[in-house]
Amino acid sequence: MNITEHQQNTTIQYCFPDNNSSCRKEVRAGSASVVVFIVLSCVSVFTVFLNLLVIISISHFKQLHTPTNLLILSLAVADLLVGLIIMPVRIMDFIDSCWYLGKTVCTLFPVIDYVTVSASVSSLVLIAVDRYIAVNDPLLYPTRITVCKTSLFIIIAWSWSVFYNLMLMYFNNHLLHSQISDGCYGECVLVMKYSWVIADIVVSFLFPCVIILILYSIIFKVARRQAKAVKAVKNSATNNHGAKVSSSSETKAAKTLAIVIFLYLACWIPFTVGPLSADEIISSSLVVSVVNWFLYINSSVNPLIYAIFYPWFKTSVRYIVTCQIFESSSSSFNLIPERF
Repeated sequence: MNITEHQQNTTIQYCFPDNNSSCRKEVRAGSASVVVFIVLSCVSVFTVFLNLLVIISISHFKQLHTPTNLLILSLAVADLLVGLIIMPVRIMDFIDSCWYLGKTVCTLFPVIDYVTVSASVSSLVLIAVDRYIAVNDPLLYPTRITVCKTSLFIIIAWSWSVFYNLMLMYFNNHLLHSQISDGCYGECVLVMKYSWVIADIVVSFLFPCVIILILYSIIFKVARRQAKAVKAVKNSATNNHGAKVSSSSETKAAKTLAIVIFLYLACWIPFTVGPLSADEIISSSLVVSVVNWFLYINSSVNPLIYAIFYPWFKTSVRYIVTCQIFESSSSSFNLIPERF
């Protein structure tokens, strides 16, 4: 009997060998796991780097202190937290199933996770609203949308994200009991009731998705109508030459909106479909881990969509990389050349 127990002890590893209630350790060390670890680590670094560039650019250069850029800044802050805090911890979970960060961090981490993702989605909605007003009512836009109003909406969006997710954790007994009652020592899981999973999908995905799709469809229709008006004016002045310009403008607008909508849906649809087959959703399950990474990757592509496609971003990155931002007058640099 003693020999059998000794053999089991040599083959089974525990998170905390000195604790009788310790969880079993699962370490993924195969070649495939190493590749996944490297890829996920690169995604984390990539997310932090891109969003940090966006934050430095908008914060440093006075010319970029506009309502629209404040929304992009809010989005970049949320996505930076995802790449800086959430992704590294999830990578640790992938390599080693044990939780070594203690019960307090176990309680706070899911809250930070959900709040940052919710704040990111809220920023996407606000950006869609901002673009809708700018396109639909461009003459009144400067008076209706100001820096102060935008800052207030950003504060409300972040406050809502914190409040909603605290309630989500509270009603799923996570704030008071950060581990399942019959769990072992060395695990950190969040058990979600099925009813709350459905409610969270509606609040976090369906409702924002409907708003974004409606607003961007209206934006596209207005852009097409404006392009047709420009085409008519140009055709009357230069015959068929203006048709090419209008067609190019419509194509570019369509591609931009298509990329925004496609990437948003591609990152969020797995989150809505994957976990719906269980009565309770456990945060440590493989399905939840996979769909969560789709949400995190959304934080990597957001700066590509909302900043890199802007002309000022390339100019600001050049100033940052060449350390010209340390010059005394760098905050007043002109990043957006005037068009005549």
